[in-house]
Amino acid sequence: MKILSAEQIREVDRLTIANEPISSLDLMERASRTFTEALLPYPDQAETIHIICGSGNNGGDGLAIARMLREKGFSVDVYFIVLGKQTDDCTANLQRSGAVKTVHSIADFPELNAANVVIDAMLGAGASRAPSGLVESMISHINKSPATVFAVDLPSGLPVDTVPRWECVQADYTFTFQMPKLTFFLKETAAFAGNWSVLDIGLDNKAIEKQETRYHYIDPVAVNQLVRLRERFSHKGTYGHGLLIAGSKGKTGAAVLSARAALRSGIGLLTVHVPESSYTILQTAVPEAMCLTDTNTDFITHLTTDLTVYNAIGIGPGIGTEPETLAGLQQVLTVYQKTVIDADALNLLAANKHLLNELPETCILTPHVKEFERLAGKSTTMSERLELLSRFAVENRCVVVLKDAITAIADINGAIWFNATGDPGMATGGSGDVLTGILLGLLAQGYSAIDAAKIGVYFHGKAGDESAQDRGEAAVIASDLIDHLRIERI
Repeated sequence: MKILSAEQIREVDRLTIANEPISSLDLMERASRTFTEALLPYPDQAETIHIICGSGNNGGDGLAIARMLREKGFSVDVYFIVLGKQTDDCTANLQRSGAVKTVHSIADFPELNAANVVIDAMLGAGASRAPSGLVESMISHINKSPATVFAVDLPSGLPVDTVPRWECVQADYTFTFQMPKLTFFLKETAAFAGNWSVLDIGLDNKAIEKQETRYHYIDPVAVNQLVRLRERFSHKGTYGHGLLIAGSKGKTGAAVLSARAALRSGIGLLTVHVPESSYTILQTAVPEAMCLTDTNTDFITHLTTDLTVYNAIGIGPGIGTEPETLAGLQQVLTVYQKTVIDADALNLLAANKHLLNELPETCILTPHVKEFERLAGKSTTMSERLELLSRFAVENRCVVVLKDAITAIADINGAIWFNATGDPGMATGGSGDVLTGILLGLLAQGYSAIDAAKIGVYFHGKAGDESAQDRGEAAVIASDLIDHLRIERI
């Protein structure tokens, strides 16, 4: 799913109106009805629904929503704020809406309690400047209240794609139209939208496809199109043979977690290369995997197996950063197989940046924020980090999975995909090792690096969500993710 700028959204609206064809007022009616239907399960216990409308098209949406909620029997108070020029569609819905209280000062608006629901329809996607006057006061009033707040398309004051330096409505829920907004994914602004969901209001798909953008959203529909069905007459050789290079003394658990995740991802055959001290643990904990041992007892040094016989290679979980371990990484980079590079292998790359020139285009790097900082340099804002991410992927011809609260994936062309799944329960040791195993398994099965990254990150996060539902976020451990992992069409 594409993530568009405010200007592009306006263009898609214009093309929808022209091509469907549909009037702008009828398109507003359709969007408002879709919002109303999505809202219905939420405010059934509310004493009163307070809808605050501006005089632009976002306010027009709010006025139409008020009318529809009243038709369904809800107690609705509508407050209208005149914000300069009033749009024609807003005027039309103002005339249709029934009782409306025009607000001239904050004193015209009541105190809010926890039993109230507020629908924020003051400012929409067209607003790009700091709110002032009554709107600024209203935003502060809403944010200080205990009421449950729903935003129409976008919380008031929040720009579509930039970080504001002013107060915005802090919504509990945002129902956004047709596609998510970039600010929903930025660390500095994501909290303003609260729990957000996308409502399909029937904008022209051809018009959306015409819009060029760097940013995308990995939604279930997109993932469903990527996941392959297993063939009835297939066999283990059909699904590839992967090599996992992992573990060191005291960190064999990383190898175990990654190996188990690779097997759960559907790989046909898995071989794990570990230090000699890890052999018994690995063979006991993961009997489905074959095992090779390094000549060194405690850590990885060099690889004696023929790397070209494997369909994909994963390296990094728990390997440490001993100077001798660098030799194993260098061997992997010379083979130009599909490769996942994670954890300590990334730290070795960061300490030996000349090796970045050896990265094959088929590789996936999976750094967390600090590891990425060591690789690509520091950034002070999320926007700067995304710019660095895009540039790093292009310059180094690789797919980069930047692991964070909202994981972002960059491809070799600099496009960025944000993931839809995952939760704070996944902030636990070993979670990244699980992802490495999943990605290795998908690469071995023949998925491209970018498709493996999208599928792997989505289902890794989904397993985390299901683990949190079962156990609670604080109780989730990495092996729970493996137990809940299901890579299949949704």
